[in-house]
Amino acid sequence: MLFKTKLIPFAIALAFAGSANAQEVIKIGHVAPVSGASSHLGKDNENGAKMAVEDLNAKGFKINGKPVKFVLVLEDDAADPKQGTAVAQKLVDAKVNGVIGHLNSGTTVPASKIYFDAGIPQISPAATTPQYTKQRFNTAFRVVANDNKLGGTLGAYAVQKLAAKKIAVIDDRTAYGQGVAEEFVKGAKKSLPAVQIVGKEFTNANATDFNAILTTIKAKNPDLIFFGGMDSVAGPMLRQMKALGIKAKFMGGDGACTEMLPKLASDSIGDDLVTCAEAGGVTPDQQKNLDDFQARYQKKYNSPVLLYAPYVYDAVMTMAAAMAEAKSAEPAKYLPFLAKIKYQGVTGPIAFDANGDIKDGSLTLFTYKGGKKTKMEVVK
Repeated sequence: MLFKTKLIPFAIALAFAGSANAQEVIKIGHVAPVSGASSHLGKDNENGAKMAVEDLNAKGFKINGKPVKFVLVLEDDAADPKQGTAVAQKLVDAKVNGVIGHLNSGTTVPASKIYFDAGIPQISPAATTPQYTKQRFNTAFRVVANDNKLGGTLGAYAVQKLAAKKIAVIDDRTAYGQGVAEEFVKGAKKSLPAVQIVGKEFTNANATDFNAILTTIKAKNPDLIFFGGMDSVAGPMLRQMKALGIKAKFMGGDGACTEMLPKLASDSIGDDLVTCAEAGGVTPDQQKNLDDFQARYQKKYNSPVLLYAPYVYDAVMTMAAAMAEAKSAEPAKYLPFLAKIKYQGVTGPIAFDANGDIKDGSLTLFTYKGGKKTKMEVVK
């Protein structure tokens, strides 16, 4: 009996020692459409999140002097607002420490209310609708420029650089597509009040047949067609424009501005036909960091970065940096540090304004040459 009595306290002591040395697990939720028409972009985002978590764990990231382990909790919103809110609640119930996502504005906005009510910080790496941060939820941040800048800059560029005087506008009726199209028109009109918007048409995010609206537009002989929507719709639209003999230039926002667009458009994306913008960009002195990331991504996934994977990577790293500064991964404790963060990412410096928008957000203008996405210039 004496032997047993001595062993029990020793076993308890060992158990407590093991518990004290156990790594804290930090759960980061990531949401993107990994099914549906935009699944290629959702997977691109998801890969960026995986790279960030792997890098954090590989370097033995510490919070308050103690090593921690980051774990990704992956969810698919299928670019559907209803599914977006369902998976947002699922992440809240899982008690994640923070959320990276969503990709689409239409899912990001309704989900943001759920995260706000739960006090969980959210960084979107891609949603550009101004409505997201206009809600003034102190948990909502983004690391890319919003549609006010994106659409407005494209509108001004269409008039000033492409000399467009007669413009037709098409959008996909999503929060993103409609919003960026409206800001494009404002930007064009501000640059040249006399510019004619000869047609406003709309489709939907899953459409494949645009002959009716394009035939209507063709009769108005526009210089340029602006499309607010994703590459999965822009590609087939470009094919049908060519089939109908429409010679107008084509312009789109970041949703259409992907490496996949030439493939989706088949042989219908001639040199300099398309101008688009990515809601982010680096200056020449920061280009090497982004190039290095893209090379690592290519090697790891045997695929080029399609669009926003680097911004997802930076969003995860920014959230982790705020936790380190706060010496805590508890949402309520690191949230104030996230609001004041200054982080140097692969996409450039990251800091947020009072609304949660990125400060001094950049845009990168692209065209396509020889079937390749080709950088034109970075606009601050």
